[in-house]
Amino acid sequence: MTDVAPARPAHLERLERIRAKHSYWAVLAAIFIVFFLAALLPNTAWALSLIVLFQSLTLLVAIWTAGWSMTERMVPFVIAAAAGSVAVIDFFWQGEALTAALGLLAGILTVTIAFVIAAGAVAQNEVNSRSVAGAICVYMLFGMLFMFLYGVLATLGHTPFFAQGTDGTRALRLYFSFTTLATLGYGDYTAAGNLGHALAVLEALIGQLYLVTVVAVVVTRLGRPGPRMIAGGDVNQSDPEA
Repeated sequence: MTDVAPARPAHLERLERIRAKHSYWAVLAAIFIVFFLAALLPNTAWALSLIVLFQSLTLLVAIWTAGWSMTERMVPFVIAAAAGSVAVIDFFWQGEALTAALGLLAGILTVTIAFVIAAGAVAQNEVNSRSVAGAICVYMLFGMLFMFLYGVLATLGHTPFFAQGTDGTRALRLYFSFTTLATLGYGDYTAAGNLGHALAVLEALIGQLYLVTVVAVVVTRLGRPGPRMIAGGDVNQSDPEA
């Protein structure tokens, strides 16, 4: 008799296939959940804890999608675990220091998620629809990162962050961040102070440069034909010797 490996459950096989494809659409969906949580939840400590908790889960989804294991890249796992733990603790023992730590962790999580997505997309060595999803993810994360930076300025500053005489809520700073990133220029809220002005200009530049460089290159290369199979072997169409 020969040993036969037991068949794996169908749902596990589907998950493995999704992971092998490095599809960032699930990560993008998780980022949109965090976006709407920031936009709709009240400006309270427990709401920030919930946002950070979902960011930690988003980072884990990004790590899983990139195909990384804990032995390969431990730092992102540690960041996700630490941020999730602090978020859970803040649900029960809220304090000014803990809330400030959560704000810092939210920014670190945003940067880490963007790094994992970018590294995973580059590791594919090809441009496809999943690369487009990854590029959109990073664009969304830029807007969320500046939202947290504006929140830090509002918390630590001695004067109102906005020229309209208010620090604004988290939802208002999210609105201001994405209208600045997209260079819409509504003008209903404007940053006050030199540092606020500098960050707003930097965000607007990043938003425009990212769209006309990274996203444009990804979309342009998406339409190009890739390698094709000839006589059982991979042959690149751009190779004159093929």
